[in-house]
Amino acid sequence: MSCIVSCVRGPVALTAEPAPAPVEVDDAAAQPEEPNAALRSFVDRAVDEAMADKKLPGAVVVIGRHDGVLLRRAYGFREVQPDRVPMTLDTVFDLASLTKPLATATSIMVLAERGAVALDDPVAKYVPEFTGAGRGAVTLRHLLLHVSGLPADTPFADFEHGRAEAIRGICAAKLRAAPGVKSIYSDVGFILLEEVVRRVTGKELPDFAHDAIFDPLGMKDTGFVPSGERKARAAWTEQVDGEWRAGVVHDPRAFRLGGVAGHAGLFSTADDLALYARAILGGGQVEGRRVLSARSVAEMTAPYDVPGGIRTLGWQVDSSWKSSALSPRAYGHFGFTGTAMWIDPDADLFIIVLSNRVHPDGTGDSKPLVARVSTLAAQAIAPGIGRVDACVDRPDDVHTGIDVLREEGYARLQGAHVGLITNTTGRTRDGTSTVDVLANAPGLALVALFAPEHGLGADREGKLAGGVDEKTGLPVYSLYGDAFAPKPEMLAGIDTLVFDVQDVGTRFFTYASTMRRAMQAAREHDLRFVVLDRPDPIDGVDVAGPVLVPSGKSFVNYHALPVRHGMTVGELAWLFDADDHMGVDLSVVPMRGWRRASYGDETGLAWVNPSPNLHNVTEELLYPALGLLEATNLSVGRGTDAPFEKLGAPWIDGDVLASALASEALPGVTFAPETFTPDARSYAGQVCHGVHITVGDRTQFEPIRTGLAIARTLRRTYRQEWDFDKLDRLVGNPDVVKAIDAGLPLASIVDVYHAQLAAFVTKREKYLLYTDRGCASATR
Repeated sequence: MSCIVSCVRGPVALTAEPAPAPVEVDDAAAQPEEPNAALRSFVDRAVDEAMADKKLPGAVVVIGRHDGVLLRRAYGFREVQPDRVPMTLDTVFDLASLTKPLATATSIMVLAERGAVALDDPVAKYVPEFTGAGRGAVTLRHLLLHVSGLPADTPFADFEHGRAEAIRGICAAKLRAAPGVKSIYSDVGFILLEEVVRRVTGKELPDFAHDAIFDPLGMKDTGFVPSGERKARAAWTEQVDGEWRAGVVHDPRAFRLGGVAGHAGLFSTADDLALYARAILGGGQVEGRRVLSARSVAEMTAPYDVPGGIRTLGWQVDSSWKSSALSPRAYGHFGFTGTAMWIDPDADLFIIVLSNRVHPDGTGDSKPLVARVSTLAAQAIAPGIGRVDACVDRPDDVHTGIDVLREEGYARLQGAHVGLITNTTGRTRDGTSTVDVLANAPGLALVALFAPEHGLGADREGKLAGGVDEKTGLPVYSLYGDAFAPKPEMLAGIDTLVFDVQDVGTRFFTYASTMRRAMQAAREHDLRFVVLDRPDPIDGVDVAGPVLVPSGKSFVNYHALPVRHGMTVGELAWLFDADDHMGVDLSVVPMRGWRRASYGDETGLAWVNPSPNLHNVTEELLYPALGLLEATNLSVGRGTDAPFEKLGAPWIDGDVLASALASEALPGVTFAPETFTPDARSYAGQVCHGVHITVGDRTQFEPIRTGLAIARTLRRTYRQEWDFDKLDRLVGNPDVVKAIDAGLPLASIVDVYHAQLAAFVTKREKYLLYTDRGCASATR
């Protein structure tokens, strides 16, 4: 058998499967027994079963990293009718839609790097006839992301009379939606990009892609319209008009255009695609040959949250056939003929599966095999990077990201020079601080510490200066003082930023804002960013409250999130990266054993105050309720023994307020009159009258509805005394504030933001790392 297999992190025990039945492969370059024979065996078995199920007649599989190929194997036949011809490693495949990212999108990125085009330029700048009826707003970026509004295809008749007629038809096509509003996977959008390449360079796409991409990378078997010996090695597809197609493009529109189109028509081998994948993983170069800068690769592969999914420029990220064992950063593409390639920068891994699944009768299906091979490769080469989709027997046995990192022997940080963003909440399950763990970890160097709001001890208020950590002697830089993100001089000698801070699950708590700004700094300085994940302590199920509108953004209100987002910091990092298409070199070390429905005190992790005024999970649950109101002239209990468990002011009548709130019949919570004197913040040293808030059943308690009910009651009862104008500073949605001002019922106030919240809940699903699907414990 032709194969090369090696290990990255040592042999991994994969789930046992029956020994594979014999498969037909090319034995021309058989190698000695590999150190990870299990991967080879399981891939053999997977392809064997796909062929036995008539899903495809044969395939070539190549798996590798940026620095080389790990597995290389051919199976079955490239032709079964009318003759039987064995599959070989050098078989040439019709790549179908893989043409889009490999030839067309990469060509556009080369032109953008050269300054010949700008991705946010309107298409009409390069193809002037693409104008009118909203087309002038369509940019090159819209085309690359399939959000231009163009239809999937235009009529076959438009392609019967040559390329010029086809372009006229595309330019006259009615947009199905405004640009950026709807995802429509569009072949004609990429034909239009091909036309941009032609008009900007004066070259046909095959010539430009050959000169700028394929030839520099040594991809000698890659191109359009194969002939001679290359055509003789082509995998057969279907019979059309009584003739078998081999080395002739399968796509009907590309066929009518002479075999060359921006959406289909490229032919290649698995070995050539491995060179391309290695170059992308290598920041644009392989074996000293460069086609793109690292910045251009980062821009091309940065995730974009688009309607209905996640994409990069030319690639898919969100796919129903993407293996969940791959990281959320992984991107790839399928081709109709049975081809696929997935690249996972977090794992330094690529998977190529090329088949001719349409041969002989068009009924095959290679996608399940691609997903299975991807899973096997990720489990063997980079375990623990994908989504966690397992039922948890013991919700009190959570291992956070730092625990997992330590249990793995720090493999993900080997050789790194680390800047650690943390505070006292960053610690292992046994209580060892993350600072101490990384300072003593083998194979890495801890260079500097960065403290978010409240400092390393999470016990200070106000803006803070930097200093030196007494125990380690390392510099400590404050990210809540003169700077809110790492400055260039703070990053000297650092190649990796690591974030390990316990968040509290509420939008206007600042730790996730600090993470987001640090991610942007990492992107700007080409640093890796690693999140050591931790639970959402007020559960990862419930999502509630107004979604921040763009006009309300600040350091505190930093992203379009609802007040209660139900996400871990690792999940938020993926969301930020896609929403802001940062393209940061992001990696999340996931937890093990976390159940989304668990509260922080159900995880088995020791409680550590995340701030001076949050002392338990109850106060964390009340924080989104009372925090909504904190920008106004109220005391929320700061400077007392129970912050966020009480609310008051000198001008409030506690009996009146408690009675009014009781009439709201809010579930899981009660209100009792209370008089207190805070010694800090609002009304320090003054007697305040108000209410004590008791959460009786936290599974029924709705913090945001409670906060809105309090706001509604205060506006109605203390219209003159309460500083209502400042309410929107943390609510973050002027329409909600207007509804409160108008005295609308609580249900009507919630209805104001219901559609925005529902849209966020749908979007959020794409970024969840811990799915609990099919588990009885997934919801309460």
